[in-house]
Amino acid sequence: MTEHMTGTREEWLAARIELLKAEKELTRRSDELVRRRQELPWVRIDKAYRFETDEGSASLADLFRGRSQLLVYHFMFGPDYTAGCPSCSAIADGFNGIVVHLENHDVAMTAVSRAPLHKLHAFKRRMGWTFPWASSDGSDFNFDFNVSLTEEQQRAGGTEYNYQRGAAWQSPPPDGPLVKIAAMAGTDPATFMRQKPGMSAFVLEDSVVYHTYSTYARGLDGLWGMYQWLDRAPKGRSETGVWWRHHDMYDKR
Repeated sequence: MTEHMTGTREEWLAARIELLKAEKELTRRSDELVRRRQELPWVRIDKAYRFETDEGSASLADLFRGRSQLLVYHFMFGPDYTAGCPSCSAIADGFNGIVVHLENHDVAMTAVSRAPLHKLHAFKRRMGWTFPWASSDGSDFNFDFNVSLTEEQQRAGGTEYNYQRGAAWQSPPPDGPLVKIAAMAGTDPATFMRQKPGMSAFVLEDSVVYHTYSTYARGLDGLWGMYQWLDRAPKGRSETGVWWRHHDMYDKR
């Protein structure tokens, strides 16, 4: 016997219509946030970043691949990882199929990580992904956009992430979720946390690249497709710790 509240179809419909009012208000607020996001001032990018891509060495402007807009997913895959972050991988599972639609709407999309290109290629094949993925190894790009830090910076603290200053590194509990997630990426927690997730947007006008937007941490929730579906499932997220895996590591059922 369920412990959840039950009712008649008429009672459900009345409650659903009341909820719809709140959902519509949230949609209107979301539309307003989109407008404000697009009104942010653009910041000219003058640094000559270089990336390694499937087509060879590339500039930031090259990543636009003929489009006027570029979305970058800052994928946690450090030089010392043996696999991509499982959380970033779950997000990538969601956006892998939409790149073709973005490209046909004047928007290029690419993931960028510090791992060397051969590691990205191998993991991409394992996951069956087709989206572009560039290595920023040897570039300041990840550091300038606050998604990578050095071991020294990690120990000292004070680096910026999600528009806040972070504290010095403290080892997590040995049975904590961070240890489990880091192990999935084939590394230790400290090394794992020297990379951070995020996304950034850029525009190209008159051969000049401008940075328009970046978001991090919970700001990525809207891009994590499985959670948008779970939030609409009868029992919601129902999380008890780290339950997700690389999609080829779940037990077959």
